[in-house]
Amino acid sequence: MLAYIIKRLFSLIPVLLVVSIAIFLLIHITPGKPAAVMLGMEASEQEIDALNEELGFNLPLYEQYTNWVGKLFKGDLGDSIFMHQPVSEAIMEHIGPTLSLAILAQIIALIIAIPFGIIAAYKRGTITDYSLMGVSLLGMAIPSFLLGLFLMLVIGVKLQWLPVAGYEPLSNGLWTHLQYLILPGISLGTIQAALITRMTRSSMLEVLNLNFIKTARSKGLNEWKVLLKHAFRNAFLPILTVIGQTFGTLVTGAVVVESIFNIPGLGQLILNSIARRDFAVIQGVVLSVTVMYVTINLLVDLLYGAVDPRVRLDRK
Repeated sequence: MLAYIIKRLFSLIPVLLVVSIAIFLLIHITPGKPAAVMLGMEASEQEIDALNEELGFNLPLYEQYTNWVGKLFKGDLGDSIFMHQPVSEAIMEHIGPTLSLAILAQIIALIIAIPFGIIAAYKRGTITDYSLMGVSLLGMAIPSFLLGLFLMLVIGVKLQWLPVAGYEPLSNGLWTHLQYLILPGISLGTIQAALITRMTRSSMLEVLNLNFIKTARSKGLNEWKVLLKHAFRNAFLPILTVIGQTFGTLVTGAVVVESIFNIPGLGQLILNSIARRDFAVIQGVVLSVTVMYVTINLLVDLLYGAVDPRVRLDRK
């Protein structure tokens, strides 16, 4: 197990290298420079060149990249040009809302998806199965931001049950914290629930046709016990993979929903940084998100052995 973890950690290095090169080049070849944004449209070319020299943006790209990577090895993500603080501090200030939203959305997705997937598999070929799959297909087709706007209009504006937008930290109380996250959580969780539902149904159908399920039924075991204890447990590995991927997607892909609901998470941070050409923040956030996504996948791999003892990650 330890050898497997070390191997996966070392495999992270080339991934981060490719991501760092790609995002660095993409940002620096995009029109618009931080110095011009900072000084405004009335700034002269001499003033812009002087600020670029002060910030180090007049250096060749390879030299700027090596300087940035050298700081990374020291644990320094750089400093924000506009916020006047280290990038690591800016990320820590904005990661809390994003993680809270992602966790709530994942919980909502699992509450919806797992029962629906099991019922659809058990009732395969019936109107119940077709109805649930139709709903899941509709959930996959609706964009999260469109669903979010609809929820804002109906629940927030018309019914006034929940706040339309904004954010309150957990320190102000759990219910107050959740009130501002329920609508965006439903917007994101519903889309992920559709995918998990279809995977749960597919995985359950494969297991329900195996001989040990027929044996369990022939022994007279309760049908729900057969479904949950025997079938679902053996069908859980593919479902766990999708859960890990969807959670990584929720952490990395909530940019639009955070903007709509005015949640000060990583999505809002990176959007503001792109508008201001704050290179250090963009690079730091993208790199940090990549590390989180790969870490989540690693944790899912490690959970395989706990969920199914037949899986041994240290085997060649």
